[in-house]
Amino acid sequence: MSVATNSPVPESLQPFLSSPKKMLIGGKWVDAKSGKTFEVFDPASDQVIAGVAEGDAADVELAVAAARKAFDQGPWSKMGGSERSRLIWRIGELIEEHADELAQIETLDNGKPFAVAKAADVALAADMFRYMAGWATKIEGNTIPIQLPYAPESEFHAFTLREPVGVVGQIIPWNFPLLMAAWKLAPALTTGCTVILKPAEQTPLSALRLGELILQAGVPDGVVNIITGFGETAGAAIASHDQIDKVAFTGSTEVGKLIINAATGNLKRVSLELGGKSPNVIYDDADLDSAIAGAADAIFFNQGEVCSAGSRLFVQKGVYDEVVAGVSEIAKNLKVGSGFDASTQMGPLVSREQFDRVTGYLKAGVSEGAEAAAGGSALDRPGYFVQPTVLKNASEDMSVVREEIFGPVVAAMPFGDEAELVGQANNTAYGLAAGIWTRDISKAHRFAKAVKAGSVWINCYSVFDAALPFGGYKQSGWGREMGHAVLENYLQTKSVCVSL
Repeated sequence: MSVATNSPVPESLQPFLSSPKKMLIGGKWVDAKSGKTFEVFDPASDQVIAGVAEGDAADVELAVAAARKAFDQGPWSKMGGSERSRLIWRIGELIEEHADELAQIETLDNGKPFAVAKAADVALAADMFRYMAGWATKIEGNTIPIQLPYAPESEFHAFTLREPVGVVGQIIPWNFPLLMAAWKLAPALTTGCTVILKPAEQTPLSALRLGELILQAGVPDGVVNIITGFGETAGAAIASHDQIDKVAFTGSTEVGKLIINAATGNLKRVSLELGGKSPNVIYDDADLDSAIAGAADAIFFNQGEVCSAGSRLFVQKGVYDEVVAGVSEIAKNLKVGSGFDASTQMGPLVSREQFDRVTGYLKAGVSEGAEAAAGGSALDRPGYFVQPTVLKNASEDMSVVREEIFGPVVAAMPFGDEAELVGQANNTAYGLAAGIWTRDISKAHRFAKAVKAGSVWINCYSVFDAALPFGGYKQSGWGREMGHAVLENYLQTKSVCVSL
């Protein structure tokens, strides 16, 4: 592993950073009612980069009123699909037009390399809005022929309507701030819902810039409201509010359970995309060059701050040493540094809290008997940098194998035969994703069927597309993001029966 130098913040961002960071409520940029603000930090330097309005329950109340008005009285829920489609498509165009700026904001706020932010986060966000724009004109019900056994002579015309669920609270995480906003906003807007969006307090900046672009696109006032603040206050107020019809959350399983409890007051609908401890499997018949590179990317991409990261690496015994050595070699040669340095391949973790969490797991792994084949500690420099780490001699009882670390740390374990592997892969409370590397297509399909995971990648990893549903089994969540499937999160079905 080598270290890249810190690079200065681009001057082009200074006007954005120097302007007050207010909340978007009812089409207006406003301060928190309390007057409070909170600081946002650059994870590469541990320096304050902006002050942002600290919203709480009082501000959520105003946002809900604005969203309810836009939904109950219009214009959004009464607008035709073609017009909604045009506006949603325009948001995607504006994201693409401001790709460099948005990628710079994401790099500054989250720490990820600029090239990654532009090629992945920004590009996929734009594509999500464009993909969902197409569905706005294709939301339709069915006609259903019915005949009553107790009244066989009666005739009816029966059909279903697909209607927006209403006002939606959306709480998004800090690992892909812009992209997660797109994953949430695009399908909600497509179906005709109105939204109160709360970005993570660690990374609110790209959501605020997106809010400006949404207004520029011509989306009516109150359709999208953005509340910045903390989960314990603003987030909790959204989850429990009895005038919000649905809450959508991406984040940790622990917080997801709190949101479920908070939502019981008015039995609002809940969709959750939660944590993962995904198995990535390499058989001895795999193309090892591709598998080793894929296993490294599966855990070190985005600093390992990926819910579906391949953090449990299962390798067949005959090639275990070779694979561990190969992944370790990649880890040792990754360039770690500021995301604004063009040579950087892995940036800092997002926050001091996350830095402490990951370094704590590194210490726990070694103390429990794992051995660091690469990395294993923090970097002695400003910012929240840790080494990309490969732990070998891991076992299923270790915390680094059982618990989600959410950092660039992979635990490698050998397996013998196929039956043993499936048991090990499914020995987790999570079920978000899985990967398998093999030349035997039958073996790959057997594993894909047997593993309890919402996404299975064969001879690849972390393949995402707006058309491909994503979500978890078990404690990795409820519902799906992306694809046609995500529309179910934001629609409800009404049956209509007419006597003829």
